[in-house]
Amino acid sequence: MIVFLNGKFVSEEQATVSVFDRAFLYGDGLFETMRVVNGKPFRWSEHMERLRKGGDFLGIKIPFCCKSLENFAAELISQNKMPEALIRLTVSRGIGPRGYSPKGADKPTLVMSLHPAPRTSSSGSARWKLVTASLRLPAGDKLAQFKTANKLVQVLARAEADAAGADEALLLNTDGRVVEGASSNLFWIEGKIVCTPPLADGLLGGVTRAVAIEICQSLSLPFAERTVTSEQLRRADGIFLTLSSIGVVEAIALDGATLATSPIAAEIRRAYEKLLVEG
Repeated sequence: MIVFLNGKFVSEEQATVSVFDRAFLYGDGLFETMRVVNGKPFRWSEHMERLRKGGDFLGIKIPFCCKSLENFAAELISQNKMPEALIRLTVSRGIGPRGYSPKGADKPTLVMSLHPAPRTSSSGSARWKLVTASLRLPAGDKLAQFKTANKLVQVLARAEADAAGADEALLLNTDGRVVEGASSNLFWIEGKIVCTPPLADGLLGGVTRAVAIEICQSLSLPFAERTVTSEQLRRADGIFLTLSSIGVVEAIALDGATLATSPIAAEIRRAYEKLLVEG
């Protein structure tokens, strides 16, 4: 496997980062994960815009411009002969003096790596079992809008899902509202209305979440941002999740209880898969 590291294409064995790198020490960095289809990362510009905004917020200068990174990504995909894959781009503040202060960490580390695309089920669409995580996200957290390299809450939530034999964990905020999955955005259906929590609840505004909203608009499906509790979700007419690695995933169970399913979720999934192929 060839990896892109700080402007060079190197073998994965040579792709090493210092033990003093601040992403390793403190999670001081950002990342983006994109689906690669027919050799091209899907919604590249949207992912790079979020990365740029995150860099501005954290005070981390992204080492290359968006176009240069896109060219590097294309070369990485070509060298690895992986036109169908996932690509992860990670930016760290880099190496600096010991301690939390970012002063002196002036040379960011940037890595791009490719990973196998997720397998689809024999039916062609994933259907997930969900559990509710015990940990809570801070309501209104300003950092939630960026994909920072510190994801311990999500890691532990997924560990809970694994232990329960589930596919994903739902996270509540400190106000008791369900806001997102550990690695996904949440949607549910009330009658014919497609609903999702508002960004103000403290969730990541996922790129695939935005695509799903675009699809609702293009299909003239009623759409609303609403807060939701676990009990309200259990009574929903359907639940689906969105994430860049897989797309649109319907949920079939929550905390062991069977969930209703809706043809609207399948309609949105089919529209997303069409967009994915069209680029």
